[in-house]
Amino acid sequence: MTIDVPRVLAAELPVVRSGWQPDDVILYHLGIGAGARPTDAAELAYVYEGALRVLPSFAVIPAFGWLPPVDTVDGLDIDPTQLLHGEQDLELAGPLPTFGEIETTGRISDVWDKGSGAVLVFEVTSRDAATGDPLFVNRFSTFVRGEGGFGGEKGPATPEQAPDRPPDAEVACPTLPQQALLYRLSGDKNPLHADPAYAARGGFDRPILHGLCSYGIACKAAVDARLDGDVSRVAGYRARFAGVVFPGETLVVRLWDEGERIVLAAHTLERRSPVISNAAITLRSKP
Repeated sequence: MTIDVPRVLAAELPVVRSGWQPDDVILYHLGIGAGARPTDAAELAYVYEGALRVLPSFAVIPAFGWLPPVDTVDGLDIDPTQLLHGEQDLELAGPLPTFGEIETTGRISDVWDKGSGAVLVFEVTSRDAATGDPLFVNRFSTFVRGEGGFGGEKGPATPEQAPDRPPDAEVACPTLPQQALLYRLSGDKNPLHADPAYAARGGFDRPILHGLCSYGIACKAAVDARLDGDVSRVAGYRARFAGVVFPGETLVVRLWDEGERIVLAAHTLERRSPVISNAAITLRSKP
């Protein structure tokens, strides 16, 4: 086994100070497909600094910069081509500003044995660098293929299930053939999303779209279709990555209104392949 669980859970991980400006927000929004209708005022609010608003899913970007390379974590000796992003869980203290300076800390909070692989949960907390106030918490769950079967706990089941009724909205979200090349400029430079030879080592016939890009696409679809663009209503967002997207495919995002939550799921139009499942956005009450 190449994961020493006690050492991994006790590993000391860095404190990182970082920040963002409006251009970083706009680049992220473009990377998840915003601005496709460039004269639409609602779309311009994501890609033009004149009246810029920030999608809550942007919070994964400054937190992602904290994640250490796996080969630097004490107790980990794994092949990075065998890593897949399994789930993402985000909690927000409030709406995100268009610029910020933060201090980010984190730890590996759990290691789960899934039989065919192991799941590492990176819990990452970002605070306002000036005040120390918490802004958001991310939990990145990473599936490591071939590293399970060590007799550890399986971990909790993901509770969210799509309701057994037609969705309240369905949104088709086309991606560009170069979508992964654009999204990676926000910080995730994993060659799995750009280099065909590297993707082949991971078992894919071509580079795949980032899971967090699909995560952002689905978030935008929910905010636009069910919240009339009100990004401040989102208090949390959890999703499981159920399958891959190849750049150029269309995501079909299905949305169900469930009181204080929006339950969502997504699949590819072309292959009818699941992309996001067990997902929900937790809503903040209107002021």
